[in-house]
Amino acid sequence: MISVLVADDEELVRTGLRMVLGTASDIRVVSEAADGAEAVAQAAMSSPDVVLMDIRMPHRDGLDATRELLRVSPPPRVIVLTTFDADEYVYEALRAGASAFLLKDVSPSDLITAVRTVAAGEAVLHPTVTRKVVEAFAHGRVGAPGRPDATMASLTEREREIFRLLGMAMSNAEIARSLVVSEATVKTHVAHVLAKLDLRDRAQAVVRAYESGVVRPGEAGPAREARDRRSSAQREDEGN
Repeated sequence: MISVLVADDEELVRTGLRMVLGTASDIRVVSEAADGAEAVAQAAMSSPDVVLMDIRMPHRDGLDATRELLRVSPPPRVIVLTTFDADEYVYEALRAGASAFLLKDVSPSDLITAVRTVAAGEAVLHPTVTRKVVEAFAHGRVGAPGRPDATMASLTEREREIFRLLGMAMSNAEIARSLVVSEATVKTHVAHVLAKLDLRDRAQAVVRAYESGVVRPGEAGPAREARDRRSSAQREDEGN
């Protein structure tokens, strides 16, 4: 059973999220919070596996609460909920260690899938939205791009290649196709990359890739669009 804390300053939103998650037999909402301070307090009492965290809340915002929650050992997994797909706070939440962010118009099935995925230790990254957020704020906040940190030296040539593709928010399947290797091989390399760079998950890998200059603004866009066109064409061929 996956335990969830729902933090949002709008009661109607909290009720809706509770109802949606209640349709999943393996998910249970154990507590609710109307602001960041209450979210931290409720998390201390209920020890949720996953926190659905609104960012813009009164008294104490979700970003500050996320930072504090992720300093707990063991920390819960945090999914940031936002109305905006280019919100600086989302970027800061990813830097802090949030495992995912979702727009509030996410479908019920995608919300449930995201909770399950994050609870299992993976990140949930909507590639287009992720790119918008990271490209909009990464370099403006950390200065000039292209200054890789010292930990990059620990990566092998193949791991650096994997890290670059992770930074483009590519899935294991997409990376495997790009490098013509098996998904199992990619999964192993991804684990090594995350461990060597002390990254919690793929969400932090995307942020680090942009901040270090391994991926440049605009670089991931054309590659993603080309893959989307190929996928669309393949689906059409399969339907004919």
